[in-house]
Amino acid sequence: MNQIGFGQQQKMRQKIEAARIALISERLSLSPAEAEMFWPVYNEYRNQRKTLNKKFKSDRMGVDQENLTEEERKQFLKQSMELKQKELDLEKEYSHKLLNIISTEQLMALETAEKDFRRMLLERVRRSKGQHAQPRSNRPRKNN
Repeated sequence: MNQIGFGQQQKMRQKIEAARIALISERLSLSPAEAEMFWPVYNEYRNQRKTLNKKFKSDRMGVDQENLTEEERKQFLKQSMELKQKELDLEKEYSHKLLNIISTEQLMALETAEKDFRRMLLERVRRSKGQHAQPRSNRPRKNN
């Protein structure tokens, strides 16, 4: 397995973050005044969301979902729902904060830009691993 050093990881993270900032800035057409107020609030939101997800993952570490009791499964599902609610509450809170800085059109563009960035990043990772990402529309659909 190809391992990269800490310094290389830091540079890669910085490049990714710079690309994220560039894409969002472009998509939102932020004025300098908007950008100055937008980025601290947006970064605070991202950090809080990251903290929530880290806690959720750490709570799940070492849990063998296959061998849970019925009560443990119920608790597992309850915690999942609570996390989703916390994420939704956080999104609502920061949407209100951001709407004091940017327009509703820009806020909607932010959501699209975030999704597009994640998709582009995943496709790039897949390509770098020699896997070609299949466009979503061409993937076989699961029948539920």
